Formats: sequence, C-alpha cells, structure tokens
Amino acid sequence: MLKLLQNRRVAYMGTPHNSASKGDIAKTVLMPGDPLRAKFIAEHFLEDAVCFNRVRNMFGYTGTYKGKEVSVMGSGMGMPSMGIYSYELFSEYDVDRIIRIGSAGGYADDVHVRDVIIAMAASTDSNYASQYRLGGTFAPTADYGMLSAAVEAAQQKNIPVKVGNVLSTDVFYHVDSEYATRWKNMGVLATEMECAALYMNAAYFGKKALGIFTVSDHLFTGEELSAEERETTFTDMMEIALAI
Repeated sequence: MLKLLQNRRVAYMGTPHNSASKGDIAKTVLMPGDPLRAKFIAEHFLEDAVCFNRVRNMFGYTGTYKGKEVSVMGSGMGMPSMGIYSYELFSEYDVDRIIRIGSAGGYADDVHVRDVIIAMAASTDSNYASQYRLGGTFAPTADYGMLSAAVEAAQQKNIPVKVGNVLSTDVFYHVDSEYATRWKNMGVLATEMECAALYMNAAYFGKKALGIFTVSDHLFTGEELSAEERETTFTDMMEIALAI
C-alpha cells in the first residue's frame, strides 16, 4: 500500500492542517473525534495502513478493508474542528463520503451506555450555518443511502441501533441545568459536538455524510465509560461504518 500511495502522489503542499498529498486519502473517510481512536482503527481493522497525516497529532491513515480502500482520520472536538477537517477533505482531497464515528451522551430514556445511534438529523445550538446566509433555519441531515446501508449492516451483524435526531452542541459543560431536559423533551436521542458541521459541509459540497455514535455516558442516569474504554472498545459502530 505504501508503494501504491507513493506512485499516486501529485505535487501538493497540503493544507495548514493536513500534510497528505493528492491521492493519499481514499474516497471514503471514517472520522472519530479522537485521533488515537483513528490510530486504533487503522491498527486493528485496516490492512497495510499508512499514516498520511501527523500535523497537530491529528492522525490520518489509509489502508484497505476487505479489499476496498478506506481512510480514517481524527476530527478533533467541536464543530469548528470538524468544520476545518471535513471541509478540506471534501474540497482539497476529493473525498466523497465521510462517516463520523464518535461518542455521544445519552438523553432518551431508552438509550443506554454502549448503545449505537445513527443520526438521521443533527440539531444544533451552533452558529455554524450563519455563513450560508440562508435567512432561515437549515436542517442538517444524513445521506439517506448511507443511513439505510448502515441500518441494514447493523441488522446483518445483529447489532441493535436507534435512528433519530442528535444534538450537536458547542458547550460541553452547560451552566443551564434544564438545557438537556428541553432537548430531550423534543425527542433528541443524544448529544455530541461535531455532526451538524459535517452534515452542513457535505450539503454545501454535494457530498455524502453519516454520523454513527456509541453512547459513552448518560446525562440523566449517570452511566459512563472511562476514557480508555471510549478509545478502544466501540467496535460495533466501527464495524457498521466499515461495512458500508
């Protein structure tokens, strides 16, 4: 794989955040927030994985999974970070599909730690959409084809999933004690911090995106997993993402 990537290289200086050359990154990219989770996926799921980016320790790798080329790269935390990396992947590296695989905090009563959620839509409290000057409220949504394929893959693997709305928030430590309750009352399944920016960038560039999450903690029951468990044990959502 390394030789193949070298042969395909086109002279390119990269971006301020990505040192990859043209051709180093596959058409489909899996994006966990944590760059160490990207490293874990490359080491445990991909064959002949090659690291194409180390800038700011935001690791990115390209390898093959069941004979098909796929890349995995961290996105960092928050919509500004996801906005930067997904924008560059779509616009500078000709990526067609990005699948966010991340952790989420549970809201709904029937959501529990380690449950897998597929985001049909991503509500947000962010001002990210203001750049488009739409004069209204944009609803960031997943690509239906990818969403449908993910649900089918989960069924084939006997992995139960919940499909619905998530909240992409800019605030991790919210001072409003009733904030989560209001979103929960609107049927939001869980909260995370990146998906809406990814869906908006995909819409803007005419590309495809999907968010798949593992519930790492629950804001109402107090259930939670350790940082190490979040990094290395969320294999169900990884397998669903790789299957599509």
